[in-house]
Amino acid sequence: MELNGIAALVTGGGSGLGAATAEALAAAGARVVVLDMRAEAAEAVAARIGGVAAAGDVADPAAVGAALDAAAKLGPIRLAVSCAGIAPPARVVGRDGPHDLALFEKVIRVNLIGTFNLLRLAAERMQAEQPAGPDGERGLIVNTASIAAYEGQFGQCAYAASKAGVVGLALPAARELARSGIRVMTIAPGLMETPMLAGLPDPARDALLKLPLFPKRLGEAADFARLVLAIAGNPMLNGEAIRLDGGLRLPPQ
Repeated sequence: MELNGIAALVTGGGSGLGAATAEALAAAGARVVVLDMRAEAAEAVAARIGGVAAAGDVADPAAVGAALDAAAKLGPIRLAVSCAGIAPPARVVGRDGPHDLALFEKVIRVNLIGTFNLLRLAAERMQAEQPAGPDGERGLIVNTASIAAYEGQFGQCAYAASKAGVVGLALPAARELARSGIRVMTIAPGLMETPMLAGLPDPARDALLKLPLFPKRLGEAADFARLVLAIAGNPMLNGEAIRLDGGLRLPPQ
């Protein structure tokens, strides 16, 4: 996919994986709409990359629709990347009783329903675009799962279930959208460098650094962004989830 001049929408673009992806896409010539729940964060990233900020809930059809309207003014909508997500820990049965059902529903709403909301609305817009390139591609949707989808740990039932659902979206969606020349891919990151992990005590951080096979470090947002660009550049990548984890396999806790 030729990124120069296309319009792209990145959810969760105000920080972390989303911000790094928005920056990488803009550097490659894409015109990027940055959607985030936090308007100030979206505006800061958009200002930095020369993009457009949008604020709203990824599971809200109106908010995502408005962000896609903004993208349509920038160029043909060819790329949508879902990076918005939450991961509050809670055990099935904890000291205060069973897992709060409202919390479980919230995680599913943001991580899974929000991802599908963007997928369905972006695909509708992409179908209306003219096919481009030698393969007649109209668009690409990249979703974000987690290796917790495969190896969820203690306290991750809601998160792991939501991300397993994201993994499960890729193939059936890719099969449906193939006739329109739209690809669907998923990235499943491992342990990524975040402010929370950076603040861990040295012994805890050292233990985490032993988990990846190679390289012996936590993943960085730039690693994720590079993979998004690589997926865009290789039209044979479709209907699959790619682990981005340095060979790491999560222990039970």
